[in-house]
Amino acid sequence: MDLSVENDFLLKIHTSYAENGAQRIEKAYFFAKTAHKGQKRQSGEDYIIHPLSVADILVDLGMDADTIIAALLHDVIEDTQVQDYEISDEFGSEVVLLVQGVTKLDKLNFKTKEEEQAENLRRMFLAMSNDIRVIIIKLADRLNNMRTLAFKDEASQKRIAKETLEIYAPIAARLGISSIKGELEDLCLRYLYPEDYFYIAEKIAQTKSERKEFVQKITNDIQVILDDLGIEGEINGRPKHFYSIYRKLKRGKAFEEIYDLIAVRIIVDSVKDCYAVLGAVHNKWKPLPGRFKDYISVPKGNLYQSLHTTVIPSYGSPFEIQIRTKEMHKIAEYGIAAHWKYKQGDTSSNQSLDDKKLAWIRSVMELQNESGDSKEYLDNIKIDLYADQVFVFTPKGDVFNLANGSTGIDFAYAIHTQVGHHCVGIKINNRMVPVATKLNNGDVVEVITSNASKGPSRDWLKFVITPSAKSKIKSFFKKEMREENIKIGRDSVERTARQKGYEASELFKLPSWKEYIKTKYSVNDSDEILAMVGYGELTAYQVLSKLLECRNKDVGEGRVKEEQILAKVPVGKKKSSDTGILINGMPGMKVHFSQCCTALPGDEIIGYISRTRGVMVHRADCPNVASLEKERIVQADWPLDITGKFDVIIDIVAEDRPGLVIDIASVVASLKLPMLSMEAKKTDRNEALAKITVEISDMESITVLINKLKQIKGITEVKRAKSK
Repeated sequence: MDLSVENDFLLKIHTSYAENGAQRIEKAYFFAKTAHKGQKRQSGEDYIIHPLSVADILVDLGMDADTIIAALLHDVIEDTQVQDYEISDEFGSEVVLLVQGVTKLDKLNFKTKEEEQAENLRRMFLAMSNDIRVIIIKLADRLNNMRTLAFKDEASQKRIAKETLEIYAPIAARLGISSIKGELEDLCLRYLYPEDYFYIAEKIAQTKSERKEFVQKITNDIQVILDDLGIEGEINGRPKHFYSIYRKLKRGKAFEEIYDLIAVRIIVDSVKDCYAVLGAVHNKWKPLPGRFKDYISVPKGNLYQSLHTTVIPSYGSPFEIQIRTKEMHKIAEYGIAAHWKYKQGDTSSNQSLDDKKLAWIRSVMELQNESGDSKEYLDNIKIDLYADQVFVFTPKGDVFNLANGSTGIDFAYAIHTQVGHHCVGIKINNRMVPVATKLNNGDVVEVITSNASKGPSRDWLKFVITPSAKSKIKSFFKKEMREENIKIGRDSVERTARQKGYEASELFKLPSWKEYIKTKYSVNDSDEILAMVGYGELTAYQVLSKLLECRNKDVGEGRVKEEQILAKVPVGKKKSSDTGILINGMPGMKVHFSQCCTALPGDEIIGYISRTRGVMVHRADCPNVASLEKERIVQADWPLDITGKFDVIIDIVAEDRPGLVIDIASVVASLKLPMLSMEAKKTDRNEALAKITVEISDMESITVLINKLKQIKGITEVKRAKSK
């Protein structure tokens, strides 16, 4: 190990912390160094370099001594023989809690990577709700991992970068830590879209000297403005992050049209000075219409405050100016870390931050309790983190910031769960509007409630967009309408089972099924599972799939006989004349399969009464269903004894490479599935898009095929086509 790195760190902590804190940090460093002795990173360097680098990032953020100690020890419990109590004895119980909060769950067994990721996030947010320093350590940990990502294989680079861009960079943004957020996004761009990254880097390099000269001229002019006003201030240029440029380019802007490529910050002492400088700047240069934003009067949800304006000088291109106080600048760079203050010599981690400014953490905690499974939880977290915000007001003037695209119902649930449940109307700017109306910045929103309301409508789930509102509505139906949910779930599972030739009521008696639900859900009968289907937490197909797994096990072990669980075909129910499809439960109607989608036995289907061709059958998720006349849509079901061959179209996205088409064809051939056609093309981003049509006789064949295709090197996505 390079001892100069160690010496530089020790020198930094002794100049940044009081003597007692510096000595504790130094002790923690040598404790971690001993614990990790002999361990190496993939780069070949001593492992201790990683926790040392994480701690160094946090020192620059100005975090307290306990946070630095926890950063140095954050991998000790997971990767060495050191136990929790040893850390507690040496450094205190608070440090142990921080380390435990950061520790991943890699040593537990998870069925899927998605489940593992969700559980890691659940644990992290739980610890974060008690002490925000957990996530600040985790962000520094992820930043150092991204800085050293070059030593990973390409698949790992893309997986880690994708997770970072979807989860950790948005968390940094929500906490206002722009110094970490910007670097994380740029590193992700480097590994996920290298061609775009190097294109931007080249463009930036080409204009570097020109921009430097331009910024210097602007700085000189602004200094004259400050001198004339008698205001002391700091002026500096702000380099635009590559990822921010990338997002603008993807929205169709030309590189030359990105006005804030050149940005200047003016940092002054007071809010009064901010507005005085703004007025003088607008007198000096013409402001660009629609480009002024006052984040001082209405701060962002992550605490960010500043004035933004874009002006047009007599020389050069339009450029952005940001005006803020020194305190605002600290918050802009370090976010919540700038607000975290600790009493001298006190380890109780007292928080000086207004609780409202961390309201989104509470909403995340609600999602943990109300999300049905790992996928739903991950999806909700990503929606909550990514959402751009819209600021609206109550009639009393209270400000609420919601995800862009939110409706009156989202607003009602943001106020309080019971306000949402009892909402019967919405007023926007003193006018009654439909409850699904989207909110705009500055709207004054009033929620009309009634105690006579029986609760939310299921239709609300079709248009609310905030995860919190969705979870609260689902939770209402889960708790308040249990009997109805059980009935809905039972009908759905029974219908799905009979399509496969089985009797659901008999499948529920299987010994393996009873053992499964007791272990997985701690219940002794299937009503709770059926209720979960009724309120949308599980699908009938998920339940049937597990039931058939249990059936295979029990039949194989001789615990039950196959004929015990087969469905009894109702007397008199025959296949309809053409296809066997039952319309409104009745056979015999003239039926045609629509050419716009690929309906297969087991798919949910609907019928549409056409004017000339009888009933047209569509997949329920066919894109064209939304445009059909609702009064002409009828119930359609597969018959019990459906047989035959069906065409299915599979869409494939992959990294373009020689031999890809051959590998795809080989997988199809290995499964003895007739391949009727294949189309493939290359995109501008070196991706290959393939579409194959195969002939199958059951849904299981599709599942096996898709799973096999996903294992081919370079393939990133495989799914059934929604339409032909």
